[in-house]
Amino acid sequence: MADATDRIRFADLEIGHEVVTHSRTITEADVREFAGVSGDFNPLHLSESYTADLPFGEPIAHGALLFAVTTGLLWQYRHERPETVAFYGVDSLRFTEPVTMGTTVHAESELIEKEPRDHPVGDGVARYETRLVTDGGTVAISCELLTLVR
Repeated sequence: MADATDRIRFADLEIGHEVVTHSRTITEADVREFAGVSGDFNPLHLSESYTADLPFGEPIAHGALLFAVTTGLLWQYRHERPETVAFYGVDSLRFTEPVTMGTTVHAESELIEKEPRDHPVGDGVARYETRLVTDGGTVAISCELLTLVR
């Protein structure tokens, strides 16, 4: 695994570079702990009786939890990442498919744009088309992630 000194600099980023992360399974414990941390106790995420008559028939993970999982999976792939200074923002975030407990997901991300910036700690902003994909191949989240890069 490469260390921080081997990371790709902003000037060397190549449009079209793709990363596919390892997989992670969303658990009931993840959902319950996220509810506790966030204060979002919506029965859509926690109650089997509430969701029994809904189209998916069981509780689903919070969208914000899935977004956090997406960024976490990508962070764990930091040896494939440029020298990122900070998460800069997110555009066009969509929760396109519900994810139930026990579903395995991975993240896919492709560099689609780079914009030089005159910033005290970074040389530019990299924009990535990003998806969280289920083990069945369904896109659960789509967005554009922006990072400030040296």
